[in-house]
Amino acid sequence: MSVPCKIGALWHGIPMSPALDPDWRPVAFKEWQLVADAIVAGGQSVLLRKGGISEGKAGFQWLHGRFFLFPSLFHEQAEQVAPLPDGSLRSWEPVAGLAEDEVAFSVYVETIATGRIVDWDEVLLLAPYHIWREEIVRERFEWGEEPGLSWATILAWRLREPWVLKDRASFGGCRSWFGLPADEGGGWRDRLSAAEAVEPSCGWPEWLI
Repeated sequence: MSVPCKIGALWHGIPMSPALDPDWRPVAFKEWQLVADAIVAGGQSVLLRKGGISEGKAGFQWLHGRFFLFPSLFHEQAEQVAPLPDGSLRSWEPVAGLAEDEVAFSVYVETIATGRIVDWDEVLLLAPYHIWREEIVRERFEWGEEPGLSWATILAWRLREPWVLKDRASFGGCRSWFGLPADEGGGWRDRLSAAEAVEPSCGWPEWLI
């Protein structure tokens, strides 16, 4: 699809490397591995979230405007996202040399804008900007006492060298956010300073920016 003028201007304004804030403490947002892969491939520019049982009384909130993606792995996700252009199911390749008790952080994200949608027709307008199947999005939209989804339009960078951390109990549970140990695994600063900006071939939903 063609990228509208405003969106094209946004892309040209993105620094090739994200700004490093010396006071920032790294956090992670839990997301499917296949979604993380689609983001760095340019095929997704929107995150959608309903929230889980551990999000607290206020429900899911976009608590952070910058974060690493935690790659959540489970085989069923391949059937819950759109197939590749040739019709085959999406799959992921294990990170070379990664041990079973390690997690590789390869995607860094900053939000452009965030909000909540409570109209299903508006949710359908986001279909070109993500890879989830419609029925999966519908399940999330209708889950709970009130229909709706939280959304974020994003900028993304791919780390040329993954930041590898040991897995731990604090990474588990049905919650979206958790802190990361800044100095473990060789640290994140050098990796982030060398990260590569991702231009989304799908564009961005201009009305949400």
